[in-house]
Amino acid sequence: MKILYHHRIASKDGQYVHIEEMINSLRKIGHEVVVVEPAQLTKKDFGKSSGAVQSLRSFLPGFMHELIEFSYCFFDLFKLVLSIIKHKPDCIYERYNLFFISGILAKKIFKLPLILEINAPLFFERQKNHGIQLRLLAKWSERFVWRQADFVLPVTQVLAQMVLAENVNDEQCLVVPNGINQTKFSTYNSGVNVRDVLGLRDKLILGFVGFVRTWHRLDRVLLSISENPDKNWHLLLIGDGPAMQELQQQSERLGINDKVSFMGVVDRQKVADYVNAFDIALQPDVVEYASPLKLFEYMALGKAILAPDRKNILEILKDNENALLFNPEDEASFSMQLERLCSSKELRDALGNMARKTMDDKKLFWDENAKKVESVFLKLLSKQ
Repeated sequence: MKILYHHRIASKDGQYVHIEEMINSLRKIGHEVVVVEPAQLTKKDFGKSSGAVQSLRSFLPGFMHELIEFSYCFFDLFKLVLSIIKHKPDCIYERYNLFFISGILAKKIFKLPLILEINAPLFFERQKNHGIQLRLLAKWSERFVWRQADFVLPVTQVLAQMVLAENVNDEQCLVVPNGINQTKFSTYNSGVNVRDVLGLRDKLILGFVGFVRTWHRLDRVLLSISENPDKNWHLLLIGDGPAMQELQQQSERLGINDKVSFMGVVDRQKVADYVNAFDIALQPDVVEYASPLKLFEYMALGKAILAPDRKNILEILKDNENALLFNPEDEASFSMQLERLCSSKELRDALGNMARKTMDDKKLFWDENAKKVESVFLKLLSKQ
């Protein structure tokens, strides 16, 4: 098949990892993939966001920014039309975004089947975090795209229920969680090289990878370290984000700067090397509908995981089997489970081994996801 992959992501971060890996996996199983995306994206390094977008948000009123965001659809539709005329794809695969209806319009114009990958309920998310000025337009655009897609692929069961609540046909919905690239995360070691470079060979390393936000609750990890001054615990943070400065200030206030390493964004190819150095992989909290990419990377590398017992996490992890889970609303629960993991290497090894086995049992790999997409497209094309 010739597949047109369509998205509006303007930053090279965890979102783009998903995009890149899916494109590569579709090509790997024999399909031609044509990509329609923001032009400036090809010039960015990993970890870089769209400066233009951030600038607009900083000085324009909210409704103006949202109007510009919606208006982009018409420019994007022009790009889609040119690409479809030139490449003649069999179908469209789109990553959902708010105020982004151009893919559906192109689907209708050219009568092409469209699969919509949904990673978050963006109307709900943006309304909660930043507020939305053009609420009616935003909600209409979300419902329009969800309902008009030929098939939707939410990343968790929790998210699927939110999508189906908007009158999407459940026969046109399949949950496809995030995954990993087996070639990049198939090998694991003790991470000695990273430990030696950072001078952490004899430390018990608590690690986190990702874009750090306040709701991740890494503050309680710092607090736990400060409350156990005689322990050899060390927090290794890989990534950046709006909460990083606050965490650095907290570390200084608690007097534990020597027990925390802020590494910033590292080359994507080196992430596995750093995760290999972790004794415990942290997922201190998560939004209730997400499929955290880092979770699957931790699992693939056989790490002992500490995570909240939220419904989306329970779709993948089971307490005391392939991870230790805690009640995210209970500080004592987090501290108790962290202490359990830190005090038992045998438990860490057992949980890590089972986490890696879960990846194989559930086939949580990008290549498998691509095969599911292929299967759905073949069914859709057979009905035309």
